[in-house]
Amino acid sequence: MIERITSHQNRWVKLTASLKHKKYRDETGLFVAEGVRLVEEAVQSDWEIEACLFSVSVLASERGGKLIAELEIRGSKLFEVSEEIFNKLSDTENPQGILTLIRKKTYMLEDVMAASEAALIIVLENIQDPGNVGALLRTADAAGCSGAVLTKGCADIFGGKTVRSSMGSMFHMPIATAVESAELLTALKQRGILLLATSLATRNLYYNVDMKRPAAIVFGNEGGGVREDILRAADELMYIPIYGKAESLNVAASAAVILFEAGRQRRISL
Repeated sequence: MIERITSHQNRWVKLTASLKHKKYRDETGLFVAEGVRLVEEAVQSDWEIEACLFSVSVLASERGGKLIAELEIRGSKLFEVSEEIFNKLSDTENPQGILTLIRKKTYMLEDVMAASEAALIIVLENIQDPGNVGALLRTADAAGCSGAVLTKGCADIFGGKTVRSSMGSMFHMPIATAVESAELLTALKQRGILLLATSLATRNLYYNVDMKRPAAIVFGNEGGGVREDILRAADELMYIPIYGKAESLNVAASAAVILFEAGRQRRISL
């Protein structure tokens, strides 16, 4: 059943607006996924969609109409709002007229490492830019990673920019957040999962590293790289050669190069 909202003071409108701030995402356990593609990904997942707010314009498209019908079947609360209200709630430059309020899922480190025999885990170490975090999760998903670990200091995966940059990949794999480095290192050792890290201090080319084995690959902070204590604990270090005049690669580009090499090695071994 669709309820029409005309007031900016409606509690669902105020709740949705508040979720732009981490404090209220943490308090309510909810976050926003906005846009047709992201909502489609959410609907196809097993994440709980609490509510959907949409403008009448979304019903004009076949994809939009189908989404509303699917959300109604799922039992999500449906609210039609004016274009003015929706545009105020939107966190994008070109609103598509649909957003959902989704209940957070919490994964533990054990969930990420459940498939230890075939583990290919991406570890984000103090990655602070939300766009980079989302892009890294999308890259990891595309490369076939079994899960992701974010250490303390990383951008919130439930923030608007991170959610949009992930393009729905956050719904596809377990992601453990705010993990202490010591806890991560202990868990990897207990499960026999190799720790690999990128570093400019080695001449070990990334494609010479055996990544067919269960492995967690660390990508470090945009400015400082991987922390020294993690580099010392790593089973193997590797680097990507630069052939042109650029000083370095963006962290998301580095991850794409290395993770797809890991995937290539694993496909060949099969």
